[in-house]
Amino acid sequence: MADLVFFTGTMDCGKSTLALQMDHNARQRGLAGRLFTCHDRAGAATLSSRLGLTVPAVEVRPHLDLQQYVVAEMTAGARIDYLICDEAQFYSGAQVEQLGRIVDELSVEVYAFGILTDFRTRLFEGSQRLVELADRVEALQVQALCWCGRRGTHNARTVGGVMVTEGAQVVVGDTDEGATLEIGYEVLCRRHHRRRVTAHAAGAGSPSPDVLPFGASA
Repeated sequence: MADLVFFTGTMDCGKSTLALQMDHNARQRGLAGRLFTCHDRAGAATLSSRLGLTVPAVEVRPHLDLQQYVVAEMTAGARIDYLICDEAQFYSGAQVEQLGRIVDELSVEVYAFGILTDFRTRLFEGSQRLVELADRVEALQVQALCWCGRRGTHNARTVGGVMVTEGAQVVVGDTDEGATLEIGYEVLCRRHHRRRVTAHAAGAGSPSPDVLPFGASA
């Protein structure tokens, strides 16, 4: 029987890399799938990892009905054994429910990948609904590190290196590694997130110049 599985972790823990690896492995076994993403760092309709791998994907826009999309594809003769759904934290609760129906009614495996909480430590809508509905929730074992060396557990938004706790949930970040980041994201341990001590504030180098995978503002 098919399952809805949610793989979660902080930024920098390899979610998108695992998504691409699972898609590759499935295709090597002769299975056919579809890839979905939302607000990827590489731009619309692209699933990318921090290792530099990119593949085309269907952009999950607010009004996309995932179940209707899959049904239409299968009705037209397409074979779909599984779905890879990256950046699932940005999906709406209704879209996550559609993923559940795809599993239950169409027997298609669904593998969703995303972070749990935003820069305010609040659950994303899509992640919350996935935790509520998924057959399994698996925390990725690759640990992202805070600048202090402790396990990174919280995603912080920074403006000019200074942590902020107010603003829209989804905001474009500068993805140019050579640029001075005005709006960026950083993984912190709980202690330093609570104290708002970023790598910049501590005078330490940031462990990652990348930002959360926001390809466009919501």
